[in-house]
Parts: sequence; structure tokens; C-alpha cells
Amino acid sequence: MPIPAHDRASVMQHIQAHTREGALYYPDEWQAYATLKLRGDHVLIRKEKGKPVGRDHLNGIEGFWSYAKNWLYPYRGVPQTYFRLYLAEVCYRFNHRGEDLKPLFLRLLRQISIQELRPILVRKA
Repeated sequence: MPIPAHDRASVMQHIQAHTREGALYYPDEWQAYATLKLRGDHVLIRKEKGKPVGRDHLNGIEGFWSYAKNWLYPYRGVPQTYFRLYLAEVCYRFNHRGEDLKPLFLRLLRQISIQELRPILVRKA
């Protein structure tokens, strides 16, 4: 999530508010993350010229967000109320990007009735 300030105290405040103690973190070498060791395990992601060095990297999640941004770009913004639904669609498409989606969607539609689906689509976030 975007945060207004980018100092160590603000970053750590958000991390403490939105993660559990004992979690596994994958920070880069920015000094603001130096105290993460106190909250849980962490794997330092080292980069040279923007590319990861060594075995530990986050290319999978970075690839997903790149895919998501490209997929959602034509919408020029989506309503915050329904963002989770747009993101769920992008996630599904990303996880099945090498497959023909038509048979997958048809199988999903046969498995769930519109009565079961309606409360999911109209609930407030």
C-alpha cells in the first residue's frame, strides 16, 4: 500500500500494523528494514543495477504485478469497492496464463449457482 512518509519509523509502523510477528520478510537493502530481524525471519534481496543477485529473489511477485498492471491499464482505474474482484480475475488469469480459459470458466460456472455467487459479488469491502 502507498504510505505518505518513507522514513524508518513510518515504514515499521505499517509493517507492525499489517503483519504478524514471526512472519518471513523479503526486504531489499534499504536501511528502513534493518530492524525487521526483531519481528521475524527475513531474507535480504540484494540487487545490482535493479536485478536480483543470488538465489533469493522476488521475480515471481514482481512478474505478477507487472502482469496485473498491464491487464488493468486499459481501465484507467477501477472502483475501489470492486478492486478485489478485478484483482481476483487477474490472479486467476495469471495462474492459468498458458491455458485456454474458456473450458476453465465453463467448468467454474457449472460448479456454482448464481444464488451462491450473488452475495460474493455485492458485499462491501
